[in-house]
Amino acid sequence: MSERRVAWGVAGAGGIARRRTIPEGIVPAGNARLAAVYDVDPEVNRQVAERYGARAAASLEDLLGPDVEAVYVASPVYAHREQVVACARAGKHVLCEKPLGLTVAEAEEAVRACRKAGVLLGTAFMMRFHAQHQAALALIREGRLGKPVYARAQLSCWYPPIEGAWRQDPELGGGGSLMDMGGHCLDLLEMFFGRVRRLGCCTARAVHGYAVEDGATVLLEFAAGALGTVDVFFSIPDEASDNVLELYGSRGAILARGTIGQGDRGFMVARLREEEAGYDARQAREAAAGMEIAPAPVNTYRAEIEAFGRAVLEGCEPPVTGEDGLRNQRLLAACYESARTGRIVEVES
Repeated sequence: MSERRVAWGVAGAGGIARRRTIPEGIVPAGNARLAAVYDVDPEVNRQVAERYGARAAASLEDLLGPDVEAVYVASPVYAHREQVVACARAGKHVLCEKPLGLTVAEAEEAVRACRKAGVLLGTAFMMRFHAQHQAALALIREGRLGKPVYARAQLSCWYPPIEGAWRQDPELGGGGSLMDMGGHCLDLLEMFFGRVRRLGCCTARAVHGYAVEDGATVLLEFAAGALGTVDVFFSIPDEASDNVLELYGSRGAILARGTIGQGDRGFMVARLREEEAGYDARQAREAAAGMEIAPAPVNTYRAEIEAFGRAVLEGCEPPVTGEDGLRNQRLLAACYESARTGRIVEVES
């Protein structure tokens, strides 16, 4: 007997849903099927529905019919809270794109609504599922990195002014490069090194003239004592940035290029000692290739859909919960507070 499939609806069928999550995630997932889609653009909605053999819902309310069990919310950020709450009240499980809302208060409302309705809420941090990120996490949990010392996550792209782009309007997206890309980086570093205790942040509008920041850097202090940085920019050409991930510990480092992003590949190497060594006054640094970390690639969109689907079918918490999304929203709020005040901000635990 084949595995039962979760019937998915999609709210916000254009954008990332049309480009990646439907064709790479829902359609090929072993425990999913696309039942219905809804988008505010009727033509986009029609095209996506026809291409994948799904029902084209006329409204969000129409989307939440009896043929839908779980909803992937991929609409612009300003619609997340309202749509998640509506899904919860209709008894639908929800996987929502990050961030959960424009503010911490909106994210809290989304979490409360799903808890009250007894439905699952997941946050779509698909980069957690990257095979190389999971391999790095396994090495850290095994103690191979030693005591964590420093972490860096970088994500940049070229995103010039575009008329009507909601990510460039603070009322619609909540922020710029920090809100859109920084959330992924912050989530990954907390996955690797644990919770952040306090942080400092600077934002900039250095190149583009829109109202949100086109660049941000964040300095992190983790509760376990390690330090970290995040740098995210809408103002660096795509080909100029390696989107690096660097994880350093008392026994070495795990270094990656190109694993942070929408793809499922990149280059990662581990340069690790079996044990901590004594002091070398020469500080000699021989060129070392290290151990390449190259597990079989996993499509991150399919992995997150299948993981959430298993949680629905088995009645358990998804691996990335709504609480994880709320935590990330609090980190982002602390970043913006620091940028606004010029002060280090303590992060709510």
